[in-house]
Amino acid sequence: MNPMAMMRMKSLMEKFRENHPKVPMFFAAASGCVGEGSVIELSIQTAEGKTLCTNMRVTADDLELMETLKEMVPKQ
Repeated sequence: MNPMAMMRMKSLMEKFRENHPKVPMFFAAASGCVGEGSVIELSIQTAEGKTLCTNMRVTADDLELMETLKEMVPKQ
């Protein structure tokens, strides 16, 4: 990855943590609970009040991806 892009990503992640402190805490707590066969559900409510929802059953490949992404994100 481009070093400038990595620096920008770090800055954006820090700002995200400042703006939404509960989200990283949630993911940290949930990461110890998610295993193969777990179901992750995502729900979004738009500013207009429309709700979008989906879910996925976690596979071994998904866990490998999550571990790789965790290694890329700077530790706090």
